[in-house]
Amino acid sequence: MLCQFSFKNFKSYREETTFDLRAVNLPEFSDSLILGGKADDLLPVSVFYGPNGGGKSNVLQALACLISTVIKPVFDLGATRVPVIMHKKVECVPFLLDATSRDEPTEFLIFFRTAENEFRYYLSLLRDEVVAESLSRKKLSGKKTALIFDRERGEITLGASIRRGTINTAVNTKMPYLSFLAINYNLPVIAEVQEWFESCIIRNYADPRAEQSIMVAGDEKLQKRIVTFLNDMGIDIDGYRFDADDRQLYLQRSIQGRRYELPFAAESDGTKKLIAALPMVLLALMEGRLTIVDELDAKLHPKLLRYLISLFKNPEINTKGAQLIFTAHDVSIMKKTVFRRDEIWFAAEDETHNSIIYSLHEIRREDNERVNHTAAYDKQYLEGRYGADPYLQNMLTGGDWQ
Repeated sequence: MLCQFSFKNFKSYREETTFDLRAVNLPEFSDSLILGGKADDLLPVSVFYGPNGGGKSNVLQALACLISTVIKPVFDLGATRVPVIMHKKVECVPFLLDATSRDEPTEFLIFFRTAENEFRYYLSLLRDEVVAESLSRKKLSGKKTALIFDRERGEITLGASIRRGTINTAVNTKMPYLSFLAINYNLPVIAEVQEWFESCIIRNYADPRAEQSIMVAGDEKLQKRIVTFLNDMGIDIDGYRFDADDRQLYLQRSIQGRRYELPFAAESDGTKKLIAALPMVLLALMEGRLTIVDELDAKLHPKLLRYLISLFKNPEINTKGAQLIFTAHDVSIMKKTVFRRDEIWFAAEDETHNSIIYSLHEIRREDNERVNHTAAYDKQYLEGRYGADPYLQNMLTGGDWQ
């Protein structure tokens, strides 16, 4: 489970930027949180809004860049431990709109939680080379943080849990040491960290072919759940099959005791869009995976999107701490009945074209009070009160079109 993610000098973000999934003490949707016991409760869902070019996609890109940088060397050598579902490797691009940032490192810092531990992983990259890297661990029930390894330029220091004479500390400057250890050694603490990174699902405009591969995987339990949820959302099928000869997915329906099949290509656009998104969502829920999707609303009707969000916010369904992070333009779901205030985030550029992010909970009204949880979030956003869409108010009020 993702707790917090910070990054600096990545694409439109010059300054250090922090995205926090630790729940704030709010009255709404308290029963939807991923309970932490002795640790912080976490949010199951977060959404980013903002204008085109404001930087909302780049937040997800920064997280995807870190994850893919760690995973790719392991994946390329066939050493991954869990099925990897990733769109593609995201290149590390610094902020380019000033005189110095392009020659400075891009930095990533992530805190995430497994069943028993919370990990802190830091990675600094400059022109695809590792400048610095560190990994530490803290037991959820404890207070002491233990170093796993620390890397500064060419010097690597090993913590007590992996310090042994057989561990090589000479590694290519282009490879994260975490990836190197995962490839070459069977170390339980490294396997635990690597499996978390590999479990993350990253999607930019869900690829239907990739999603179909999830549907036709040999997991009978997953297949049954896909059919059940499609039925719940009004798509009346009782099964599906994949024809290996013509590489085609067929949806099956029974009418008056007789079974009929339609090829996937013949289904409506709405059905195809839903099937493009649902399998990865159900896989995330079944295995407790973090799912990152850019413009998820482009694939789904608002009612269906609300339904998918509700799956992550239902503790009886989301029993393993799955999380969904996505960007959206559709403000029809920006409702108090859908999100907590700390689950809605905005991204916008300042006057120097540096992007910033902030949550709805952080916004102060004119009287210095926070936005109330009974407010009409969508209406106030369209009125320009949240500051993340500076041209919308001008459009809605007529503006100056001369």
